[in-house]
Amino acid sequence: MTASPASPTLSPTLSRAPSPTSSQPNSNLIDPALRRIFRQDRQYLEETELPIVTVSASYKEDLKGFYGLPEDETIPDVVFSRAHYSMPLAIASAAWSRLLEHRQAWIVDPTNYVSAADWRKVKTTELVAKTVARHPVLKFFKDMVDRFGRQQLPILSSITPPLLYLTERIERPILSLHIAAGNILADQGKPVVQVVTDPHVRSEYLRHAGNRQFWYCVFDDQTKTDLLEKATLLHGKNQPGGRLDPERVRVTGPPIDPRLRRYRSSKHPWRGGPLKLCLTTGGLGTNRQEIAEVLAQLLPDLWRRESPFRLTVYAGTHRDLAGLVTDAAHRAGVALSPVTPATDTNPQTKLRLLYHPQIVDANELLMRYGFPWADGFITKPSGDMAYDAAAAGCFLLTLREWGPWEQNIRDRFEQRGISRVAQVRQLRAQLVSLMDAHQKSHSWIERAMLNAHALPPLFLEGAERIIEEYRRLASRY
Repeated sequence: MTASPASPTLSPTLSRAPSPTSSQPNSNLIDPALRRIFRQDRQYLEETELPIVTVSASYKEDLKGFYGLPEDETIPDVVFSRAHYSMPLAIASAAWSRLLEHRQAWIVDPTNYVSAADWRKVKTTELVAKTVARHPVLKFFKDMVDRFGRQQLPILSSITPPLLYLTERIERPILSLHIAAGNILADQGKPVVQVVTDPHVRSEYLRHAGNRQFWYCVFDDQTKTDLLEKATLLHGKNQPGGRLDPERVRVTGPPIDPRLRRYRSSKHPWRGGPLKLCLTTGGLGTNRQEIAEVLAQLLPDLWRRESPFRLTVYAGTHRDLAGLVTDAAHRAGVALSPVTPATDTNPQTKLRLLYHPQIVDANELLMRYGFPWADGFITKPSGDMAYDAAAAGCFLLTLREWGPWEQNIRDRFEQRGISRVAQVRQLRAQLVSLMDAHQKSHSWIERAMLNAHALPPLFLEGAERIIEEYRRLASRY
């Protein structure tokens, strides 16, 4: 996936897959009710002005609900990445004049339509990725897989048939938010607009650098330079078919949900009172050990009547992390408040938990009760959480990054005075120090939030700019 650490390693290096031989949807889906939805998703993708593909999660029950079928809110989704769900949603939201107007924009994720026979491969990929994400010592083995075994991972063969069925009759460019999907489509001769969602260029992005029907939208000027440089270094050795024309690389900024800009407009930089903190995991439950340490540091303070902190924990779709928060709160004697609009402003609210077994609902909880409410986020510096938190006017304390892409993200926001590395084992002391006003009567917290409010448009309007670039290119078809 984009270089998000909360993503399993999906290789876009795939031999040219055969074109679909049938215009019928997969008859061997794990849930027969999805056959009708599969056909409808394909039709909507064909009719829309902005066809978007990603690889992020299986949100099958929410698809059923949207299409008027009975849904079960208790069935857990398979989730690879929040980023690859939230970023396409951000772009679609910027395109929709009203919610879910499919003719203006539509998102599909082939993970929803993997056959019953292949579903075990998807579950295994998620299980392995979660295990690695939660145990840093296993990262060595992940790096070995990255280097030697990515072409062999089974999920690619599972998502390819439904992806090709969904896009079979589309001739104009397809907007890809996941490089595996983009490369699979380009292998079939489809024109692709590929979003490079992080300020980091993996070699997978260069598979079709010489393809004149493959365009890029990138984070910033430095990312464009890196992309062009790496393409030049690979040209003639691994990239037959021509050079990467700089005109096929457009600087747009990251995809930001328009709602986040509304939140920042009504948020004031912190100057006193309880500091509102949002502690978050990623799509695979990353940073679990650090999250446990943060809870150990802060929950004893929340027990006090005059605690200087308020805490909301986003456990995403992870039942075990939700249990970790619940158990830690019980041991510390801190009550978990219900998640309602009333608890946003209730001074008695000390601790809240955002959890849902399905990614669509979990993301909406974060959008409704996390970003508008928090002064700051304690999070890994990933492409979704860091971008979104800063766009919402929040400061960042960053947990352990997962790879060079997150190091680059961390650097970008540290350079702008919005972010610092979280000193997890001394977090309370760090927060007290950062809350102390010592420079022109401003604390670091206040200055960081002021800097977040002063972000240039590149960090805030990426979704609209990506749409503009897509429309410019699509007008040729």
